[in-house]
Amino acid sequence: MQDKLRVLIVEDSEADAFFLIRELEQGGYDVEARRVFTEPEMKRALRSQLWDLVISDHSTAQFNSHLALALYQHSGSEAPFFLVSGLMGEHHAVDMLKAGAHYYIKKDQLARLVPAVRRELKAAAERKIRRQTENTSAYLASLVESCDEAIIGLTLEGKVVSWNAGAERLYGHEAAAMIGCPISCILPQYRPEDMLEMLEKVRNDIRVADFETVHIRRGPARVEVLVKLSPIKSAQGRVIGASAIVKDITQRKADDEERLVLIRDLSTALEKVNTITGAT
Repeated sequence: MQDKLRVLIVEDSEADAFFLIRELEQGGYDVEARRVFTEPEMKRALRSQLWDLVISDHSTAQFNSHLALALYQHSGSEAPFFLVSGLMGEHHAVDMLKAGAHYYIKKDQLARLVPAVRRELKAAAERKIRRQTENTSAYLASLVESCDEAIIGLTLEGKVVSWNAGAERLYGHEAAAMIGCPISCILPQYRPEDMLEMLEKVRNDIRVADFETVHIRRGPARVEVLVKLSPIKSAQGRVIGASAIVKDITQRKADDEERLVLIRDLSTALEKVNTITGAT
């Protein structure tokens, strides 16, 4: 099955465009091509659809490759931009490559076209994947940083590798001071094993249920927290670290205790009423 290839050709010679298309088809591509040779035509073509490849002659009667490259770049196209010319000097070709063109071929060397196209299409696909990955990573990092709850990245040995703004607010320590520190520095001395025991479970890929515990914030002061501990895995599925989402439940615990006291007081009062009523 042939690979579909949508090609925009900036060329005033119909014959030269034909030879380009034939070369790509003989190289195994199912070519859908449009030929343009003026600035308005190229603008309309770039707006009309996405192209897999743009091939431009250096100079046409009403247009040139410098302007074609500028229009291509302004459009935001991600397709490789090829120069295929019989007139362009080497120094002009170098200038165009520095300006953003991806490849230069002379018209009498079209045998080089298909291998170069395959390489550049592969490189374009890799650039797109890398950019998408970077954008996704940046988006996730933004979500983590803007989250109200503390999110802490840990090595399996318990060292802090990331510390978001929520963690700074909860514990009172800035990220710069915490990165590289052992997580034990925020654990009470009388119960340092809580997080470390859980990290051992994460290391062995054992699910850890959310748990309540006590941590120490700057001051020092105790803070009641709910911890959700999850594994961080490599692309191969190996556990390489852990993420801890920590929520301050101090107020909730205080409210719960207050409710329990109120219930006890009401129960005691009710018992007294029952006792008095029974005595009479």
